[in-house]
Amino acid sequence: MKNTILLLVLFVSVVTFAQKITGDKLLEKSINFHDPTGNWETFHGELIVTMQTPKGAQRKSSIQIHLPKQYFSVETARDSIVTKKIVNKEVCSFAINGITNLSEELIEKYSLNCKRAKMFKNYYTYLYGLPMKLEDEGTIVDQTVTTKTFKGKKYLVLKVNYSKEVGKDTWYFYFDPKTYAMEVYQFFKEAKNSGEYILLSGLETINNIKMPKNRAWYYNKDDGYLEPDILSSKK
Repeated sequence: MKNTILLLVLFVSVVTFAQKITGDKLLEKSINFHDPTGNWETFHGELIVTMQTPKGAQRKSSIQIHLPKQYFSVETARDSIVTKKIVNKEVCSFAINGITNLSEELIEKYSLNCKRAKMFKNYYTYLYGLPMKLEDEGTIVDQTVTTKTFKGKKYLVLKVNYSKEVGKDTWYFYFDPKTYAMEVYQFFKEAKNSGEYILLSGLETINNIKMPKNRAWYYNKDDGYLEPDILSSKK
C-alpha cells in the first residue's frame, strides 16, 4: 500500500511539474545537463561512430567538426575502401583510399558529390549537437510540455517543429524528469505511419559535452529494428 501511494505521489508530481515548466525552460535544463560549460557553440573535435548494418559489414566513420571554421569531414572505412568527404565552408572535396584525383566512374559509384557531403554534415552536427541544436534559428519549440510513458519509463516530452525553410518533420524529445538527460527522440514525416524513434543509452563526454554513446533506431509503424551506432572519442 505504501509503495502504491509513493508511486501515485511521484506520478502526480511529474504531471504537475510538466504543466508548469515551459518548453524553453525544459530545453534550458537539458542543455545545462549535456553542455554545462557551453562548449557546443565553439566545438572542435573528432567523433568516432561505428555502425553495424543488419545485412552489411561494419562501418566505422571518423568525423571532424570545427564549428568556428565551418569545417566538416567524414572518413568512412568499409571493407577495404576508405572514402572521405570534406566540406570546408562551402567548398567540397573528396578522396578514396587517400587518392583525390578520381574518375567520374568512382565519383558516381561512391556518391561523392557536394549535396551528399553537406547532407552528412547536417546529419552529424544535428544529431550529436542535440539538444543544443534546438536553439537554432528556424526551430519552433512548443511551450506545452507533456508527460508520456515510453518503453516503461515516464518522460517529460518536448515537441518541436521547424520553419518551412528548415524542415517538415515533427520531432519529440524525451527527457528524464530528474536529470533532464535526453534519452529518446522520435520524428514523424507527413506520410502516415512514417518516421522513426531512437533509443539513447550511455554517455560519451567529448569536449565536456555529454553526448549519447549508443543509439538504436526503430521504425515507428512496427517497432522494426534498423541499426545501432556507437559513439567514441579518439583517445
